[in-house]
Amino acid sequence: MLETGIYVRVSTEEQAQEGFSIRAQEQKLKDFVRIKEWSVYKIYMDEGISGKNITERPAINEMIEDIKKGQVKNVLVFKIDRLTRNTADLINLIELFNTYDCSFNSLTESIDTQTATGRMFIKIIGIFAEFERENIAERTRVGFERKASEGYTLASRVSSYGYDRAKGQKIQTINEKEATIVREIFDMFLNRHMRFFDIAQNLNTRKIPTKLDSVWYARSVKNVLTNCNYIGNVRYAQYDEKRSFEAQGVHQPIISEETYIETQALIKKISTKVYKKHPKEEHYFAGVLICGKCGDKLGVHSGSKKDESGKALPGSYLCNNRYRKKCDACRIKHTNVEKAFSEYIGSIGDFDTLDEIQLVVKKEVKEQNIDLVKDLQRQCRKLEQKEKEVLDLYIDNKIDFDNYIEVKKAVEKEKNQISSTLGQVENLVDEEITIKKECIIKNLKENWEWLNNSERRQFLVNFVDRITIFHEKQGGRLPGITTITNVEFNKD
Repeated sequence: MLETGIYVRVSTEEQAQEGFSIRAQEQKLKDFVRIKEWSVYKIYMDEGISGKNITERPAINEMIEDIKKGQVKNVLVFKIDRLTRNTADLINLIELFNTYDCSFNSLTESIDTQTATGRMFIKIIGIFAEFERENIAERTRVGFERKASEGYTLASRVSSYGYDRAKGQKIQTINEKEATIVREIFDMFLNRHMRFFDIAQNLNTRKIPTKLDSVWYARSVKNVLTNCNYIGNVRYAQYDEKRSFEAQGVHQPIISEETYIETQALIKKISTKVYKKHPKEEHYFAGVLICGKCGDKLGVHSGSKKDESGKALPGSYLCNNRYRKKCDACRIKHTNVEKAFSEYIGSIGDFDTLDEIQLVVKKEVKEQNIDLVKDLQRQCRKLEQKEKEVLDLYIDNKIDFDNYIEVKKAVEKEKNQISSTLGQVENLVDEEITIKKECIIKNLKENWEWLNNSERRQFLVNFVDRITIFHEKQGGRLPGITTITNVEFNKD
């Protein structure tokens, strides 16, 4: 049974003006608990106390503590304003209920968070909470804009490469060791005409780390070259065209303004289009190959060789850590990967040792079942409306308790019958099909060689999570040995 905390409150003024008896509230709520077949954990009563805030109400604070302890799983009030008249307090209470998995019910407003209407009420409360959070964010944003316009950096976690800013310090200071590298980067690009990629390679080869002890990439080099921090400026909201601006900073520059302007002009002349391409069909192993040496992914490297018809032959795969100078695994030809994969699946014999995977495939939904589900749902809604109308009659003292119980039981019996039928129909609409992994492997072994590149790619995307591969060189001109040590299938 649902452990329910009944909360009742009435102020002295309300009692005098409206005759709003706290005992009447209590009795109605007790009756409602009996109707719902819940269990009363405790009745929390604040008598003669205003609802303006919750800090000075001992009963509601006791109830909050019991909710946090997990002793109360449902809160029932006569009206929402009995709980609080303060919107901020109401938002906080609703968030508390959600945090501790506690339902909330208001008898007069017919709010029950276990129903769709009740959940809609919670969403409305959430909208108010979101509105308040956005107000806070807006005030914070205004503060940041003012700080940037005054020339102070907004870097709260990591300063730009070349600068430091200690905790509590408003003005960033030059890090001379990093500043030397910054000047060198501008020199390599502007005077030695080196590409972003070449500059990154140069720094990585010399084991010069970034601010976060990472390796350099072409993108991180470009970020340095386009950072106005280095001429003593600060920037704000650089990716938002409507709000972005630069302002004169209060920190010292590292490079001259002339050097910076020349650099920006040169960058604009360079074609820096980056295309995010999906792997070609012939590189169907892309995305699933894992380096057997370091555990990083292998990327695609297209080849330049062509077959007799002039079509480009599949290239090779290379560990991404090779670029970062963290792995010495050699390039693996696609043909070697293909041969190793065929050997691996051919060697699998004991299907009983393989885990099962579940593939949930929705069957085509029959039109008559959908119509039946909708009709049953309509009937349920009508009965719920009838329940609400009868409850309103009882609350308004137009019918007595015994008559209410009699009608309620009849409605509930009809609802249960419809719900049972609805559940059976919904099971027909959405049925699960289970496919064992050994069936997939068996089918794969028999048909892999007959699949085209597109079909192989589709199979790997759908069923394979990762393929761990290792290539060992041999002496002389021997091609070496490519071995697949493990194939991990998707778990879902």
